[in-house]
Amino acid sequence: MLDHTDLRIIEELSKNSRIKMKELGEKVHLTGQATSARVAKLEDNGIIEGYTIKVNHIKLGLIIHAFIHIYTKSAVHDPYHTYLKEHEKYVINNYKIGGDSCYLLECKFPSNEQLDEFLKGLNKYVNYKLSIVISK
Repeated sequence: MLDHTDLRIIEELSKNSRIKMKELGEKVHLTGQATSARVAKLEDNGIIEGYTIKVNHIKLGLIIHAFIHIYTKSAVHDPYHTYLKEHEKYVINNYKIGGDSCYLLECKFPSNEQLDEFLKGLNKYVNYKLSIVISK
């Protein structure tokens, strides 16, 4: 069971996963060594699964942010998944969901032309409903 200190460690690591253990310890009122042991335990228990970076997609030239509701045409979804693997540079997340659609696809594109090409190819395997992000 996680205590308040464990939750604070997770909160601080979520803000900055590169924080030094001594600095993290000061924030959660532990020594650097005790903090390091707590983090190791959280990792060993699978609570912390890994560390990541936050990428600015706009600076990478990916200016079109789209959410695409996917409606499969058949019970066989392999062609859809294969298409996504072939175009993984655009795919941020592919969630299998319940509700009106089968999947919710989150993508980023450098231009409307690439989005259009992606959608034309996608439509060979599934139907879709497109939403474009206006602001965050």
